Amino acid sequence: MVSPQFVMYEEEFNRISTICDRLCREANSKVVFLVAKNGQLIAASGQVENLDTTSLASLTAGNIAATGGLAKLIGEKEFSILFHEGERDNLHISIVASRVILVVIFDGRSSLGLVRLRVKKTSQELAVIFDELMRKLEDPAAGSPFAEITDEDIDNLFSD
Repeated sequence: MVSPQFVMYEEEFNRISTICDRLCREANSKVVFLVAKNGQLIAASGQVENLDTTSLASLTAGNIAATGGLAKLIGEKEFSILFHEGERDNLHISIVASRVILVVIFDGRSSLGLVRLRVKKTSQELAVIFDELMRKLEDPAAGSPFAEITDEDIDNLFSD
């Protein structure tokens, strides 16, 4: 689970943004966004200019929390995929690697089958990135340019 103090490195953010952009194109969707389970917007792609993405992210996380409560009431761990059908637009919501929420907004130019197919592939790619990110967060010195600097190096730098 992603902590409320979620940290995103630029490398992972760029990879995630690229994947969301590609999903938006390949699923022929209007909008794709990725949300932490606490409601924090991580990335957004597509026609987001006229959307309140902050509210959408927050409400999506609330939706997942509410349906999680429903799932527990009937003996399920969670519902990993939700679908909401509207007159013009549809929402496909899925939980990726039990960590984040992937939301695809699409209309009649796409289909649920196409969205589900593309989301499945994308979810696997995102899961790999978030696994790598979690390993980085557990060992912040790994891969850091400062990892090889010792206290002695710092003392030598500031001594005359």
